[in-house]
Amino acid sequence: MTEKGAQNIVTIINRHYPPNPGITGESAWDLAKYLIEKYQIEVHIVHIERSDDGGGQVREPIGTIHSLPTIYAGSNKILKLLAGFFDGFILIRKAKKIGQNAPIICMTSPPLLPFWASLLLKNTTSFERKWALWSMDLFPEAFVAIGMIAEKSFFYRWFLKKTYQHSPQKLIALGRKQAEFIEEKYQKVLDKTILPCGVIFHQTYESELPNWRKNDDKIYFGYCGNLNDAHNEDFLIEFIKAFNPEKHHLILALYGKKADKILDFAANKIGITILSNVPRSQLNFIDVHLVSLLSAYTHLMIPSKAVSAVAAGGAILFCGSQESDNWDMLQEAAWLIREDGNLENQIGKYFTNLSKDDLAEKRILSQKLNTNLQKMVLDAYEEIADFIVK
Repeated sequence: MTEKGAQNIVTIINRHYPPNPGITGESAWDLAKYLIEKYQIEVHIVHIERSDDGGGQVREPIGTIHSLPTIYAGSNKILKLLAGFFDGFILIRKAKKIGQNAPIICMTSPPLLPFWASLLLKNTTSFERKWALWSMDLFPEAFVAIGMIAEKSFFYRWFLKKTYQHSPQKLIALGRKQAEFIEEKYQKVLDKTILPCGVIFHQTYESELPNWRKNDDKIYFGYCGNLNDAHNEDFLIEFIKAFNPEKHHLILALYGKKADKILDFAANKIGITILSNVPRSQLNFIDVHLVSLLSAYTHLMIPSKAVSAVAAGGAILFCGSQESDNWDMLQEAAWLIREDGNLENQIGKYFTNLSKDDLAEKRILSQKLNTNLQKMVLDAYEEIADFIVK
């Protein structure tokens, strides 16, 4: 496509945006930077003015920012959930007021934001606005996986029907398998772009060893990021039990619902360093990244830390389903621990077979995969730019 001028406008909707360190906001920032710098597209960001935990890098915001207050900023889980529901409504309503015909890219945070997009962005005789769904985490399906609501309940079935009743003109999915899953929900073939979450196009890595990485000839493992409902804490516990501190070192930088359980278990154990955060610019100093996804969340969530690991040249030890896009895209640089198998036996066998030559081979394959991932991101950004300006 030819480069366009600033008369082109797009609005991106998401709960998070820098300086919040959440990965979804960081992904929106990266796309916005590309669209602004290459095509001079006028990018508006509509987000909620609050700060939550996140594993991304703290970045200076870019674009025209519209920060909206949440109706509830406390920590009560029920009130936060209700606030998120209504936050989604005010985000969509605000985005509709920006630019007469400006396309909208709707992400999936807060939960049920796509529900509001389906209701409020549908084409009518008085309103016609093309929009794209950028699918990060899928709700209301994830509420069933969490156990918050029964799959057969009336409320769930109603929200599910309304969420997929009116389709976007474009789907930006995190992987091939997730895209197929979403198409089945809409019951139609969509104009698809695959954009893996975790590859930041405008990303640099440090060259000097950080304080936590020693020149001690050990293999450095790391679990850096969210440990919430969708992740398998038993995998981490069995890993901690099995690893050899004389040969291995483990970096833990955790947040989320299950983090305290693991941090308490790991406290005072030899060979473990606990950090508040590992910047994305230092991920290249971790040899093997630990990633987990419970099978019930397959396609509903795709851990970005797996893609970030490969983007940094690292290997992956993935605990989850072979059907996950993480395994589908990255298996050449990964080892699989099947969630439906005996974790203790599989992890024990992994350490028995692990060698530095094996690791070196995985890291070489990771670098090759990263080249493919970078091209996927560049191609995706070009497809999104074309969607905006055509």
